[in-house]
Amino acid sequence: MEQEHQPGTRTRSGFFKTSSIVMTAVTLVSLVAVGGGIAAAAQKCSTSHACWDPPYANMPDIAPPMVHTSKYLPVPPAERGPAIDPSKGYRVQSLGSGAYMVTEGVYQSMLIVHANGVLAIDAPPSIGSKINQAIEDVAPGKKLTHLIYSHAHVDHIGFAGELKKANPGIVILAHEETQKLLARAKDARRPVPTETFGGIGQKFAVKVGGQSLQLEYPGPNHEPGNIEIYHEASKTLMLVDVVFPGWMMWRRFALAQDIPGYFEVVRNVNGKYDFAVLVSGHLNRAGTKADVSNQLEFMRDLHAATSDALAHTKMGEGLTSNDLTNAWAVFDNYIDRVTIACVNELTPKWKSRLAGYDVFIYDQCMSMEQSLRLDGPSM
Repeated sequence: MEQEHQPGTRTRSGFFKTSSIVMTAVTLVSLVAVGGGIAAAAQKCSTSHACWDPPYANMPDIAPPMVHTSKYLPVPPAERGPAIDPSKGYRVQSLGSGAYMVTEGVYQSMLIVHANGVLAIDAPPSIGSKINQAIEDVAPGKKLTHLIYSHAHVDHIGFAGELKKANPGIVILAHEETQKLLARAKDARRPVPTETFGGIGQKFAVKVGGQSLQLEYPGPNHEPGNIEIYHEASKTLMLVDVVFPGWMMWRRFALAQDIPGYFEVVRNVNGKYDFAVLVSGHLNRAGTKADVSNQLEFMRDLHAATSDALAHTKMGEGLTSNDLTNAWAVFDNYIDRVTIACVNELTPKWKSRLAGYDVFIYDQCMSMEQSLRLDGPSM
């Protein structure tokens, strides 16, 4: 029987057919796109950096290294230090008995005024020519006669070459370990010392124009040759890149080359010297024995938290069977989880007690983990 022609029904049928074709086409295109995306992701995932997973379980609420942070924890007003006159760009603080600290807010040096001129300790490039201005402030008309290097790093003595040009006969004094490093560096910004002293734990006296200083190398710590400089008359100790008054240490124990030695110096310094003021080489304010005790307490907690994390974190946990064949991946995963445990343990107590805690806490835990595994205990 011949089907009756029904134009309206045919129109609806055509609409549904057309819609079905369009939907099928869209679906196919979507599948191709998704498939292409998966293929592209899979191709990217052939390189490890493209295969980041969500954060580890129990991830601290502090951003880890290499993650952009839009807001850091606030710095307590007391740790910002006294205001620096922006028109001068530096601040001079009298420590008494002819001793002065000079800072631009991040680095510190010292001046000792004596009968025949001025002795300087360190010459940070960030302070630079302001050292000369500070000398004129505290001892008008007097010249720089001596320069002591705390250690060899450019950021603390990199303006020494300019000071020597302006004062050709200047005496430059450092430990023999520092002399070796500078002789190797051949850096015009850091002239080799004209005089050195040697030994570990041996006191070396500097007497000039009625002023006296005691220098001592306590052994490897921040860097070979990093010395303690004591001015008894003002009860001031200068010890650079070891204690950071009121602040978290610079990353990885301030890049200490000998972490057990670093611990030993911090542990001993308060009992070793009768000082009221600590010039630490960094930041805007001078420190005290209380600052040393505070940092030592943090270091003890860090040591304990990392030791506990190393003992109780299981190697290889959460890795795929394929990644378990990758020795580097196994250790990377283990160290990550040890670090997370360390940060979580320390944060409740310390995040409000040390300025900049959040900036370098991961670095400290990672450095402590490495030292404990390779150097053994430091406490």
